[in-house]
Amino acid sequence: MHRSPLPRPRAGSPLAPAVGAPLALACWALAGLLVGACTPSLPGPGRAPAVSPRPGTPWTPPPPSPPAAERPGQPGAPPGAELPADLAQRLRQLTIGDVVDLALRNNPATREAWANARAASAAYGVERGAYYPQLDAEMTVNRVKTAPTGGRVAVQQTVYGPAATLTWLLFDLGGRGGAVEAARQALLAADWTHNATISDVVLGAQVAFYNYLATQALVAAQRATIQDAEANLAAAQARREVGVATIADVLQAQTALSQARLAFETTEGQRQTARGALAVALGLPANVPYDIDSLSTPEPIGVVSDSVEAIIGRAVAGRPDLIAARASAAEAAARVRQARGARLPSLAVTGTGGFTYLAGRSGGGSNYNVGVGLQLPLFNGFAREFQQRQAEELADAAAARARSLEQQVTYQVFTAYYALQTANRRVRSAADLMASAQQSLEVASARYKAGVGTVLDLLAAQSALADARAQQVQARLAWQTSLAQLAHDAGALDERGGTSLRLTTDSLAPTPPR
Repeated sequence: MHRSPLPRPRAGSPLAPAVGAPLALACWALAGLLVGACTPSLPGPGRAPAVSPRPGTPWTPPPPSPPAAERPGQPGAPPGAELPADLAQRLRQLTIGDVVDLALRNNPATREAWANARAASAAYGVERGAYYPQLDAEMTVNRVKTAPTGGRVAVQQTVYGPAATLTWLLFDLGGRGGAVEAARQALLAADWTHNATISDVVLGAQVAFYNYLATQALVAAQRATIQDAEANLAAAQARREVGVATIADVLQAQTALSQARLAFETTEGQRQTARGALAVALGLPANVPYDIDSLSTPEPIGVVSDSVEAIIGRAVAGRPDLIAARASAAEAAARVRQARGARLPSLAVTGTGGFTYLAGRSGGGSNYNVGVGLQLPLFNGFAREFQQRQAEELADAAAARARSLEQQVTYQVFTAYYALQTANRRVRSAADLMASAQQSLEVASARYKAGVGTVLDLLAAQSALADARAQQVQARLAWQTSLAQLAHDAGALDERGGTSLRLTTDSLAPTPPR
């Protein structure tokens, strides 16, 4: 019996790539295996091997690439390598608003929280897709060769054609709805976590800003103390020249001046450290040339008008991290609904349609099937039951975490509220101490110059005034940071660094000059 060979596909035929592509891919794969077998070492980063070639030879790292900082503006450059154009011209007079703005722009924590929120939004969209039908299309090409058996000749043929598959879950008893609700609550939790992160960044920037202001004020106070010590030394030298004081007075005044200068140098070093810490809080290099606005009006000292109970109620109702914890608890509760729905029946419709062609023959044939199925979960080794139990326990744990955080929020607001009250009283007491210490030094200086006072009284008054100046600066710093902390804990700190807490100006605590 004569067998005529099947016609081979022409080069221009649409079947030629389908038949020749698998052979070409197989050849390339074989070539890759041969090249890989001849490779002396595993590939590593750059041009260096992944491991050392010998046990006694250390691994040589690849040559470093140019630092990202040398390529400003290119992908991979570190955040903060370039200053924003709208703030670069104001680096010598940054206000608290500029500080907060820079911190929110450059801090990686806000970008991470924002990316997590966007990912949660995408996950919510994924789960919502379960309410819609799923439609897939495919194109297949099969090359078939049968073996000659039972007197039959071998047959080679190519079968190809498109096909589409439709799957649609029509009805279930809570599994799909629970998954969608869990994704929605996860999105809400991510959004509120992003808001809480912004509040944390604003608080950190404010605290760093106030610390820098305080060290600047301490430097000014130490400079004033040096001037007082120089005046006292001049008075001691003048009295010694007229013979009414001894060399001991001059030496004690000189010692006090040296101590004041030493304290000034120490405070100046602390100022530079606080300046670097503020730059880091802004997401900038610690050595970036900047300074704060020395002409801005200091925030007046005030007392909070709201009661602690009202602020606690506000925090419990609207603090972002607490709302995020409650959303996480709601997500866990929705997971219970999803796990319970997996144990219940579901109704779905499925369908497949396609068209089949046979190479070398004209025409083709269509095929399809449509079905409606009811799925009844019966038994899978109690896995679904344990999954539901696990979801219920996780929901209880998430609810307990939310209640625990609510208690922590209440305590934090309570503590911050009375810390602010204490700081307000410290400002008033420091103002009184400053006034009395200033008068004491003036009286001691006049008495010493008149010859009726001793140098010990003069130096004691000088030391008391220096301490009063430091106490006044520290009291104001404590008030500013306590107000920022209370606003943060109450959920009343906005993204511009302001607060919606109601303050009443305290006229008994005057603002010290800058």
